[in-house]
Amino acid sequence: MQTRFTSVVFVCAVIALSSQSLFAQFARVTGTCRDAEGKPIANGIVRFVSAENGRKYELKTNAKGEYMSIGIASTETYKVTFLVDGKEVDHVDNYKPGSGENPPLDFDLKAQQQEQTQAMAQKSGMTAAQVKEMQQKIKEHDEAVAKEGNTVKALNEKMTAANTASAAGDFDTAIASLNEATAIDANRDLIWYKLGEAYTQSVAKQTDPAEKAKRLETAVTDYQKAIELKKAESTATGDKKPDAAKQADDQKKLAAYYNGLGNALGRSGRTEDAVQAYTQASQVDPTNGGMYFFNLGAVLTNANKAGDQKMARAAADAFDKAIAADPTKADAYFWKGSNLVQLATLKGDKMVSPDGTAEAFQKYLELKPDGPHAGEAKAMLEGMGASIETSYGKKKAAVKKP
Repeated sequence: MQTRFTSVVFVCAVIALSSQSLFAQFARVTGTCRDAEGKPIANGIVRFVSAENGRKYELKTNAKGEYMSIGIASTETYKVTFLVDGKEVDHVDNYKPGSGENPPLDFDLKAQQQEQTQAMAQKSGMTAAQVKEMQQKIKEHDEAVAKEGNTVKALNEKMTAANTASAAGDFDTAIASLNEATAIDANRDLIWYKLGEAYTQSVAKQTDPAEKAKRLETAVTDYQKAIELKKAESTATGDKKPDAAKQADDQKKLAAYYNGLGNALGRSGRTEDAVQAYTQASQVDPTNGGMYFFNLGAVLTNANKAGDQKMARAAADAFDKAIAADPTKADAYFWKGSNLVQLATLKGDKMVSPDGTAEAFQKYLELKPDGPHAGEAKAMLEGMGASIETSYGKKKAAVKKP
């Protein structure tokens, strides 16, 4: 019995010696991580990467900003990196822990910032206070950039949802998404313009006249808000010369806002205000003036229920300007002729129309011989006793060479 007992003690002793040798190869590392305000950073990652073999250890900080491990190999040298939300905020090179207990390896961003401030002050010749002020401005700028990025991302999501809904004819869903966008940031002119468009387009699906009027009025307000914001943006540059490309793009956008406003005003029966909006659009963006003048003429034509000659003349003049901008716009010729007909006078039993009336209808037939107004154009010409060209749209017979 005695001999057996001795063997057991011996084995235990051997095991104890082996365990002590094994644990001697590992280090106990600890530390605390704090932010620039001295507050503990929870859920940060302290990463140890061995320079010898690339072995990696990752330790997570607790609610007090503390981390700890007893399993870091003590025979290796490490690069220790502290990460917050996956981004490196500090690191220590060539860290070699001793076996067993080691002094805390802390990451104190406040102390680090103070050290950087002092170093920068010495290098730049500024005072520590001046460097600190500069750092604060940089921090505020970076925070503003990050905030703007998050805002733009959220707005783009709302705009995409609204565009998808509008394309499907679901204007109420588009309106809801765009209203949510204005709640995120009410200072984006494009969102107000899109909202005005959605309200205007939604009118066709309404059966209640009061609801139609309400939606058109809301659209008018939204377009006006878009115009106000775009004009304010243009004047905010002050003495700074704007980029030419951006300035041209801004002008096109502003003109589009005026055009949308004109559409909503015209459909609301506010003809004079609509004319003013279209005129402003043509002044802001002359290169697309043909479209704005055509819309102006259309509003005057639609509003002229009583055949007012002054209004008919104004409409014809608007279509003339549309034609000057785009001589291939067939509908402009037809509606010009239609308005000029209202200025016709009777001599005996013959209708005499102003100069250019028959030519307008003939030009329409030349450009659109099978267009939706072709029958009306021919009837008008016939009523005036003018000749009707019948060869438009027909292929000419090939001439055989002798």
